[in-house]
Amino acid sequence: MKTVVVKETYDAPIESIWKALTDKEEMKKWYFDLSEFKPEVGFEFQFEGQGVKGERYIHLCKITEVIPLKRLQYSWEYENFKGSSLVTFDLSKEGNKTQLTLTHTGLETFPQDNPDFDIKNFEGGWTELLTKLLCDYLTTK
Repeated sequence: MKTVVVKETYDAPIESIWKALTDKEEMKKWYFDLSEFKPEVGFEFQFEGQGVKGERYIHLCKITEVIPLKRLQYSWEYENFKGSSLVTFDLSKEGNKTQLTLTHTGLETFPQDNPDFDIKNFEGGWTELLTKLLCDYLTTK
């Protein structure tokens, strides 16, 4: 099974991290610009991303679990491609800091002959999002 796990500890309260993960106005500052987002089970959203050579990919997501200030989970699929994966954000307090653990499972269900679906691309993307872009967002807030 192909799984990406990225852990990062932020010098920020858990409420700030939760807001960054669930408020569409905050999300567009570091994650993706979503037309709508609600942290509610069953809510569906989509966004556009780019492959390594500039290909367009429409990401189709549906929220499967919400535990406020603790866990956000959603399915992650691609329009016109087979496969379904699951993205989970788990939050925990570490003193006055917050640890975020991202787990992305099911990557082996995507077409393995497409280099954009290589696990290294997911590792690199999530690492940049969580260790650079989210960190930068939190320090400029």
